[in-house]
Amino acid sequence: MGEPNRVELQVTLHDADGNLVAGAFGFTIWNYLYIQWLWVAEGHRRQGLANRLIAEAENRALERGCSGAWIDTFSEAGLGAYLKAGYEVFGELPNFAAGQARIFLRKQLETTNKG
Repeated sequence: MGEPNRVELQVTLHDADGNLVAGAFGFTIWNYLYIQWLWVAEGHRRQGLANRLIAEAENRALERGCSGAWIDTFSEAGLGAYLKAGYEVFGELPNFAAGQARIFLRKQLETTNKG
């Protein structure tokens, strides 16, 4: 399999006053991006910030030579954002925690995402 070449990846967004309002954290490994955490402050939701975070993380992953990405979620709102960003469901663990399903999504990254 070769070396995993795991490198952390972090993307943050700030408001005009410099306050942190959204962020994504994950890593690239074996030419894949994994977004482990993504959040948007409650007062800043429904403004397209999640899509901006995802797009920037994907662009950075492409710069690292990644060809795909995956993410998982328990959240219906998260699921909607990831589907909107072009991810597709490839697996689900029903009743994973407290009756919530854990949903896994993937996306092939293309060089046309860059820039």
